[in-house]
Amino acid sequence: MTSTARKAPWILARSAQAAIAAAAVADVFRAAAVRDEYLHHTDASLHRSGFISMVFFYLIDTAIVLFLVWLARSRHNAQELSPEAPLPSRGWTIGAWFIPVVNFFVPRQIVLAIGRAGSASWEQKRDTMLVNLWWIAFITHALVLVVGGRLAPGSMAFLVVAEALMLAAAVLVGLVIQRITALQSAALGATIAVAPLAQA
Repeated sequence: MTSTARKAPWILARSAQAAIAAAAVADVFRAAAVRDEYLHHTDASLHRSGFISMVFFYLIDTAIVLFLVWLARSRHNAQELSPEAPLPSRGWTIGAWFIPVVNFFVPRQIVLAIGRAGSASWEQKRDTMLVNLWWIAFITHALVLVVGGRLAPGSMAFLVVAEALMLAAAVLVGLVIQRITALQSAALGATIAVAPLAQA
């Protein structure tokens, strides 16, 4: 049996969603200011670019911390709900995001594992597609930034594409957070543990 006293991490979920949204919006202003500074190098543009970049980095750091704390808590809940499910360790749940190359593939698998183990109501096709769309937008955004920075610094086309992907990724991860938290909330209100789901 699972404890009915445990709650889904709604406060963490809402905090992470808000921080991610704020960071995504700030990134649009940061990118525009950096491009302006690149094209029109003045003291004023340099100051504006530096200030907006500083605000963005504070927001994105906050968003990363809140998201990872939410993810770790969700992993704990999923383990409680499905003790036999093949979940990553607590350290790997966080650490995989910071290892080069690994962080292009493994974090997506970790989020999927937590989603599947956290509720028998996880819809394999729809919910997995939601996670996949978020991950594609997130990774493609990073690749566009790298390619654009090397091939066409200051390009408006690369800027628009990169920021559109950033905003899309922010919306999609917000939906992923919402979905996993809602499913766990319903499962934690039940009186029996969730049976582990088979991997796709």
